[in-house]
Amino acid sequence: MSRVFPLAGLLRLRRLQEEAAAAKLASANTRVRETAEEQAEAYLSLTESPLMATDSATMHAVAAARASSRAMLADLAALGSRLETDAAAAQTVYSAARAESVGLEKLEARHAGFVAAEDQRTEQTVLDELAGTAWQRRQKEAMS
Repeated sequence: MSRVFPLAGLLRLRRLQEEAAAAKLASANTRVRETAEEQAEAYLSLTESPLMATDSATMHAVAAARASSRAMLADLAALGSRLETDAAAAQTVYSAARAESVGLEKLEARHAGFVAAEDQRTEQTVLDELAGTAWQRRQKEAMS
């Protein structure tokens, strides 16, 4: 049996693909989190706007600011939804890449087990031969 795992190159490739997918997933999750924080800040700023309008100009300014904030919140909600979809897709890609790596990792572990068992058999054979030779030598010495 070959001492080197025959699919080592493919396993390295799969691990690189898994790492790339993990990086994309982390990036997508970061964007989702940042957008949620921006949305929370926009809601907070909207609740902190003055509620009392003393004249019509102030009332128009408040109305315009609220309309702008509402549009911004709608844009952030749409962006958040799209980013969550992107993150879900990145999670799917990562899961698939991980599944491909896991199968090869199991094969690698099985191969390592076979190599270790072969090494132990070889070592045991050498020890048996040494013990047999020593026993035969003692038998010859005892007969002489």
